[in-house]
Amino acid sequence: MNEMASLFSTPVAQLGTVEISLGGVLVTVVAAFVLLSAGTVLALWRTGRMRAQAAEEAAARAREAETRMAELTKAQAELQGRMGTIAEVFGSRQAELTKTLSERLDGMSSRLGQSITEQTKSTHENLSRLQERLAVIDTAQNNIQSLAGQVVQLQQILSNKQTRGAFGQSRMEAIIADGLPSSAYEFQATLSNGNRPDCVVKMPNGAPSLVIDAKFPLEAWNAIRKAAEGEEGKEGRRQAEAAFRRDIETHVKAIAERYLINGETQDTAFMFVPSESIFAEIHENFEALVQRAHRARIVIVSPSLLMLSIQVIQAVLKDARMREQAHLIQAEVVRLMQDVSRLDERVRKLQTHFSQANRDIDMILTSAEKVTKRGEKIEALELGAPEAEAAESKSLPKGEAVKQAAAATGSNSLKLRVVDE
Repeated sequence: MNEMASLFSTPVAQLGTVEISLGGVLVTVVAAFVLLSAGTVLALWRTGRMRAQAAEEAAARAREAETRMAELTKAQAELQGRMGTIAEVFGSRQAELTKTLSERLDGMSSRLGQSITEQTKSTHENLSRLQERLAVIDTAQNNIQSLAGQVVQLQQILSNKQTRGAFGQSRMEAIIADGLPSSAYEFQATLSNGNRPDCVVKMPNGAPSLVIDAKFPLEAWNAIRKAAEGEEGKEGRRQAEAAFRRDIETHVKAIAERYLINGETQDTAFMFVPSESIFAEIHENFEALVQRAHRARIVIVSPSLLMLSIQVIQAVLKDARMREQAHLIQAEVVRLMQDVSRLDERVRKLQTHFSQANRDIDMILTSAEKVTKRGEKIEALELGAPEAEAAESKSLPKGEAVKQAAAATGSNSLKLRVVDE
């Protein structure tokens, strides 16, 4: 025992001033073991209790799960019934929707087909109109091309002085030929001095003829246009205007010297300018030239003024012809008045016949009215007699009944009686 005690008291370790013996270590180990065992038992007890509680909770949860499962089964059954109803409703709605969609698609297809047909028809019509317009455009283009060719030809004609003069003369001849009879004018007539103007218009009542001569100062006018466009400057314009003035003065002087013959032609002659633009240029920028031509008794006329002058001459010729035929007109008027007198006499006779016929008709109407009135009186007479008079007439002789009937006839009313024979 002492050995055991000494063994237990043998120091094993030293912590600072404290010595740790083997017995203290063993006691510590035993105490730790006891505490560990007690902790283990307590832990086992708590674990068993927790397991029991868990089992009770699991049973409660199982019962709650069974209740919820029953409710879910019931809800599932109700849900299946509702799903069936919804399926039926959806089926009917789907059928209606399918039918509606089919009808709408059919209507849309028909409208779309009709619209496509109308659009196709409209497209064909538009294409037809487009083709017509293209044909018109082609025709217009051909006309423009031909017109361009004619313009080129006209430029070629106007570029040559001789052809330009022929062009002005032909235009003047067309205006005169359209407005006057062929006996009232003469082209290229020879005057007593041997000169030949472009046209001579014969005036009525032995009056002197009117001379018309065509001039076309195109080159000088083209020079003025070029100078006005700034190609040659002010000096070039001044030279072009001087050349234009000189050409016009030369033409005026030539007409006055060659064609104004006392007693054979009129005191005034016409210088025909076959261009309205040249005529406007003369009267707008060369007023002195126009006054000089008037003093020389030369009137510058354009196509429009020449046409107006020809119409005046035509009216003068018409008036002269009417005066020449005045005696024939008077004779025809006398014959017309005689015819009117005979017509008046015959109308009066016819009026007399109508008046007599009206009187006869009036008399006939009067007689018819009298006959109608007498018929109405006869219709208004009393037909038949009272029974007493009828009996009395039966008892009277035949002659007496006739006398009474005659006496009744002379009175205002007629009474008929029946007599038995």
